[in-house]
Amino acid sequence: MTGLLVLLVVLAATTAFGLFRAARDGRMRRGRAGGALRLTGRDLGEPLGEQATLVQFSTSFCAACPGSRRLLGTVAADRPGVRLVEIDAEARLDLVRRVDVLRTPTVLVLDGHGHVTHHSVGTPTRAGVLAALATATAP
Repeated sequence: MTGLLVLLVVLAATTAFGLFRAARDGRMRRGRAGGALRLTGRDLGEPLGEQATLVQFSTSFCAACPGSRRLLGTVAADRPGVRLVEIDAEARLDLVRRVDVLRTPTVLVLDGHGHVTHHSVGTPTRAGVLAALATATAP
């Protein structure tokens, strides 16, 4: 009887964690510390976009990264002044630690000055990216 109770508790806990993670995965949230984190073209190894920059942290074993890259690339191509920069998280551990990347894909939205306005862990939605860009490029 004790084994069955333990099994039910473990199943309930893992289901709750899975639902929590699914609800948060890919959602664009406001940047940490009110945009206090600022990245430059030198930090990224590529120039920033004139209006905004989408930064994706990826790894070679990330299954969701190619789909996220395609989505972000399409959005960046459709918006003048918006640039996509992909960072290999395995090669840039200094930057990964600085921006607190815990898993991939992690997407940052930077305004024209390099301030982080939004971030997402997991594959973001097109609508979420467009809304974040609207905020980042607002005067």
